[in-house]
Amino acid sequence: MAETLPSIPEGVPERAPGHSPESASVTAPARGGRLRLRTLVVIRWIALLGQAITLSVVYFGFGYQILFVPAMTVIALAGVLNVVLSVVRPSATWASDREATLNLCFDVVQLAILLGLTGGLQNPFAMLILAPVVISGWALSRRSTLIISALSLLLVSILAFWHLPLPWPESGILLSPVYIAGVWTALVIAVVFIASYVSSVAQENRRMSQALEATSLALAREQQLSALGGLAAAAAHELGTPLATIAVVARELQREFPDDSRLREDIELLHTESLRCRSILAGLAERPAWDDGSPYHRLPMVALVEAAAAAHRRDGVTLEINAGPAIDSDADQPIVTRNAEVLHGLGTLIQNAVQFARQKVVVDLTWDEESVMLRIADDGPGFDVTVLSRLGEPYYSTGPRDRRRGESQHMGLGIFIARTLLAHLGAGIEFSNEITGGAVVEIRWPRHRLEVRPEAAPPPGDRSDER
Repeated sequence: MAETLPSIPEGVPERAPGHSPESASVTAPARGGRLRLRTLVVIRWIALLGQAITLSVVYFGFGYQILFVPAMTVIALAGVLNVVLSVVRPSATWASDREATLNLCFDVVQLAILLGLTGGLQNPFAMLILAPVVISGWALSRRSTLIISALSLLLVSILAFWHLPLPWPESGILLSPVYIAGVWTALVIAVVFIASYVSSVAQENRRMSQALEATSLALAREQQLSALGGLAAAAAHELGTPLATIAVVARELQREFPDDSRLREDIELLHTESLRCRSILAGLAERPAWDDGSPYHRLPMVALVEAAAAAHRRDGVTLEINAGPAIDSDADQPIVTRNAEVLHGLGTLIQNAVQFARQKVVVDLTWDEESVMLRIADDGPGFDVTVLSRLGEPYYSTGPRDRRRGESQHMGLGIFIARTLLAHLGAGIEFSNEITGGAVVEIRWPRHRLEVRPEAAPPPGDRSDER
C-alpha cells in the first residue's frame, strides 16, 4: 500500500533560492480570512453596550444635557446591523478582508458621530477611535489598514473643527484651542504609529507562522520518504524467501516435464519471472544499511553528508566531499543516526551550492573533541552582499534580479527551512563569500548533540540475550 505524501499548495513557484526540489513550497501568507464574523459582531455588541451605559450614566446620573435620543439612535442603528449580520450570515463564517474592512469602517464612522454629538475631541472617549485601527493592523491587509487609518484621520480632523459642545456643568471648563490641537496631534500620531507598528508585527508573525508550517511539511516529507525506503528494504528481506521457494519449485517442475510438454513453456516463464523478481528485490536489499529509515541505525558522519548530497549531483559540476579531524585533534569521527532533519537541511544547502556552481563544489567535514564542522563552498558568483545580513529570513526576496540567483522574485523559504531544521540540533550557520569569489556556508554543531554514544558491552558472563 502506497503512503500519501503531503501535498503542496498550488500557485507557487516550483523552485525557490536554496530550495531543493523535494522541499515543500507554500503560498505567501494569506490576506484576510483571519477574523470570524462572529468576533466582529461580539466586539461591536460590547462597544454598543459600553456606549449605551456611558450615555445613560452621564444623562440620568450626572444630569448633563446631551442629545441623548439622537445618540441612542446611532447606537440602535449599529445594533440593527449586528442583528442583520447575525441572522443573514452564519456565526462561524470567516469574514473576508473586504467585509471586515467595511465593518470596521462602519464602527469608526459610528463612533465619530457619537463623538460629534458629545463634545468631539474634548470627549475623553475620543481615544477609542484607535480600536478599529489596532484590529485592522493585526488581522487585515496593509491596504485595508491604510483605508481604515485614512478614514480615522479624516474623521478626527473633522471632529477637531465640527462638534457639539461638551455639556459641562455651569462652572465648566473652557478648553483652549491649543489643547484641542494637541489632542488632534496625539490622535493622528497614534493612528499612524499604531497602524504601521501593529501591521508590521502582525505581518511578520504571519510570515513566520507560514514558514514554520512549510518547515514541518518539508520534514514530514523527508521522514515519509525515509520510511518508504525502510519499507522497500523490509519487503526485499521478507519476500526473498518465498520467491526463492518458487524458483526452486519451478526448476524442479522443469525437470519433471518433458521438452515437448505444453506446460513446459509456462513453467520456464514462471522460473524466469521468479528470478527477475529476486533480482529486483536484491537491488533493493543492496541499499546501504543506513538508508533503511531506522532512527536507531548508526553511521559515520561523512556517510550522512554523502547521503544528503547524493540526490543533488549534476553533470558538469564536481562535488567533492572531504572528511578528517581538525588540526591538532586526533578525535574519532562522530557516529550519528540517519536524521531526517539533518538530511533535509544539508541537502538543501548542498543543492543550492551545486545549482549555482560553475564547475566545483567542495564539502569539507572536520571534527574535534567538542564540535563538528561542515563547510560548503562553491565557485559560483557568491551571495549578493545585500543579501548576507538577511539570509534565512522567510519570504525574503532580493528584488527583481538577484545577482546570486540570476532569477527573480523567489520566496526564500529553502534556506529558512534548512536553518530551522539544523538549528534543532544546535547547529549555528554562517554565510559568507570567498575572497576569490564563490559562496560559503559554514555549519557547526556541538558534538554531543549529534553523536550517538556506543552502547555499553554486556558484563562478562551475561548471556541473557542468547537463545
